[in-house]
Amino acid sequence: MDELELELAHGARAVFTSRADGDLRGDASARERLARRIGVAPVRHGRQVHGADLALDGDRDEADAQVVTAGAGMVLVADCLPIAIAGPDAVAAVHAGWRGLAGGVVARSASAVGDGRLEAAIGPGIGPCCFEVGDEVRDAFSEHAAAAFTGRHVDLKAIARRELRAAGVDEVSDVGICTVCDERFFSHRGEGPHTGRQAGVVWRS
Repeated sequence: MDELELELAHGARAVFTSRADGDLRGDASARERLARRIGVAPVRHGRQVHGADLALDGDRDEADAQVVTAGAGMVLVADCLPIAIAGPDAVAAVHAGWRGLAGGVVARSASAVGDGRLEAAIGPGIGPCCFEVGDEVRDAFSEHAAAAFTGRHVDLKAIARRELRAAGVDEVSDVGICTVCDERFFSHRGEGPHTGRQAGVVWRS
């Protein structure tokens, strides 16, 4: 196993897996190993569509954020950002690509975990070094231009940090890994659409 594990507020924990942990999208045995590893059930996940909808304790099949009050929430990524958010009432695992970020998935997820001290962690995802974009993406984040744009490159992690702070998250950490640059991780942009998926998982210990 080569995952990254972090402690968050309110007794929450987050794990970000890597290529060494297997393809969490295509390999059911890899998902079973991960569930045994964290020792929490159920592990909620859904069909991700690069949107901003939330599932609460598995109440919908299609969602890009899993908010859970019991068990664990999981999202699958391969360049999009996996974000774990811990609050007093729930935890949230968020799949944040550029469309989801622009659609407000971070703010919606932060508001769903309760009022009080909030903490978040941003896992491995595409860095500004490798995220060169066209006008559609730049236009979607025009309000972040000064903080997140360098020419045609956009820093999704900087945008996510700003969105989390604006949503009232008190502490935000970032593992500081670009999935395109670091071969330990699956990368859609680096390897194409048929690459595997790593996971971001959050739960209360």
